[in-house]
Amino acid sequence: MTQIPDPRLYDFRIGIDLGGTKTEIAALAPDGRLIERRRVPTPALYHDSVSGMANLVLEIEQSLGGRGSVGIGIPGVISPATGLVKNANTIALNGNPFDKDIQALLGRPVRVENDANCFALSEAADGAGAGHSIVFGVILGTGCGGGIVFDGKVMRGRHHIAGEWGHTPLPWPRADETPGPKCWCGHHNCLELHISGTGLAIEYGGPEARDATMIPGRAAAGEQKAIDALARHADKLARGLAVITNLIDPDIIVLGGGLSNLDHLYEQVPELMAPYVFSDFVHTPVVKNMHGDSSGVRGAAWLWPPPG
Repeated sequence: MTQIPDPRLYDFRIGIDLGGTKTEIAALAPDGRLIERRRVPTPALYHDSVSGMANLVLEIEQSLGGRGSVGIGIPGVISPATGLVKNANTIALNGNPFDKDIQALLGRPVRVENDANCFALSEAADGAGAGHSIVFGVILGTGCGGGIVFDGKVMRGRHHIAGEWGHTPLPWPRADETPGPKCWCGHHNCLELHISGTGLAIEYGGPEARDATMIPGRAAAGEQKAIDALARHADKLARGLAVITNLIDPDIIVLGGGLSNLDHLYEQVPELMAPYVFSDFVHTPVVKNMHGDSSGVRGAAWLWPPPG
């Protein structure tokens, strides 16, 4: 990570959440209060996106009459080998020195982290995971991602891919679940294909389906096809989280993203996990996030210490 400058240089913390369709920026007071927040469409071109973020920072600073530290969450990571973005599903980012480019425009150090790590950090700091030592944060949206926070610090790993459980295989697959569909990463049967919002849509509507928003309502109305799709999705999510529990044994698992609004997951998934966890008892809470769609941008701001 970039070296820590003197916190006295800054008046507040700025976080940016760079998404595929929208970019959100927020400023936090030293005590963590949200004092400014804006959203704009994400430009399609890389350089437009970088310059747009720099302009947003300057606009926020002008509006608040101060200077902020800057942290940014992206849907990928900075490779420690090349210094370039890798694994981003916002394809325009890949292969670019994003952190260096934004630092050059702003004239200050900027911390860049995976968006799922930012989500986990936000919820561990003052959200649903506050007070817990090991927090696993899950984003279940168009894709799926994960982040690990240990004693308030993001665990990045040697290759900066810690928590990338979406690109591990669906565990304990049934006979009808193999070899599974091909993922955009090049492998087959990645967990993301099954437990994301897109995966739930396909579970219900077939390979061409992409929208899962109507499924819970149809299940509530008694449609058996929708009920069955939600049950299969919950079972697969439970298997995926059981692997995480076996590996890092988190104190709490916090769900985010659009599918975190499915209330039945919090009732069913802990029970469904139990047969797959290598323990004589399983008490891992699976809870909904506290900060909603602000968690990513708040976590990006939390990448820096508060102004002193």
